[in-house]
Amino acid sequence: MKIHQFIQKFSIIGVLMCLGMGCLPWETWDKTFPRSEKVEHKKVQFMNRYGIKLKGDLYLPKNRGSEPLAALAISGPFGAVKEQSSGLYAQTMAEKGFVTLAFDPSFTGESGGEPRNTASPDINTEDFSAAVDYLSLLTTVDRHRIGIIGICGFGGMGLNAAAVDKRIRAVVTTSMYDMSRVLAKGLNDSLTKEGRSALLEALSEQRSVDAKNGKPAPGPRILPETLEGNTSPITEEFFQYYRTERGFHKNSPNSNGSWTATTLFSFMNMPLLTYVKEISPRPVLLIAGDSAHSRYFSEDVFKEANEPKELIIVPNANHVDLYDKMDKIPFDTIDSFFKENLKVSIKEK
Repeated sequence: MKIHQFIQKFSIIGVLMCLGMGCLPWETWDKTFPRSEKVEHKKVQFMNRYGIKLKGDLYLPKNRGSEPLAALAISGPFGAVKEQSSGLYAQTMAEKGFVTLAFDPSFTGESGGEPRNTASPDINTEDFSAAVDYLSLLTTVDRHRIGIIGICGFGGMGLNAAAVDKRIRAVVTTSMYDMSRVLAKGLNDSLTKEGRSALLEALSEQRSVDAKNGKPAPGPRILPETLEGNTSPITEEFFQYYRTERGFHKNSPNSNGSWTATTLFSFMNMPLLTYVKEISPRPVLLIAGDSAHSRYFSEDVFKEANEPKELIIVPNANHVDLYDKMDKIPFDTIDSFFKENLKVSIKEK
């Protein structure tokens, strides 16, 4: 529906109210999952501390009453967009009674930031706090009852945000990746000292090339066009989500794009989870599949974090299963966790 048609169909007052909330009501459904009839959906936008405009999808329970509700900010996986897994989580948790916000991180999807398809441990952590800023200003939200969900690489970003932002009252991660650890040390910490040095040499030289050209070069395609000749089960796992009808979205770098060649640079010496102990006494729930190649990230954070904390290992689940498999994602457990830990406003304690 075009904007002038929307104005004709609905009152100008309704339009102004909606625009005041930052939503774009004429947008069509553009998600990789079916739309729920139990929630309202609105496209919204907000700014982070660096002046980057972020785009998000706000989900509200239709039968929400008049009292402010607990809210959740949700993002991930790394290289995904809000129309994929984070949106599914947001819609599902809105069905359970939360106001939820799935958002595109800076530099990706519909959010702003240049250059495109890059990442930053600092700025992407800030994106979670910016989402909390936005939620805290909504009249439908009790600003003292806000939690976050981080999926895959944004599980690590979410934990980092919670460590510094005391407004975040509870944290859930699923299939968590510590992006600074995996990029700096390799999967299962397999990168040798010599390999790390060679990688830093290459990244440093690429910066000179980019400076000469006046723009960042794209790195290799994140996922191949086909699986022909592929020998990596992890690549196949990601391919079956991002490159098929199951989870493909045109805005997702993982579906059809590449990161900039120097995206790794700032992750190489800025460990995201240095202060994970400082999330306590706010609770953390870590969820991983029993056969997930990423399982060790959640187990190591569980060992490092202070109480209260909980680790759930989902049987017969790999890393990507927890992106969208409704029979494997423990939504009832997530619901109970947040309802218990966000049931009382901090101002009432």
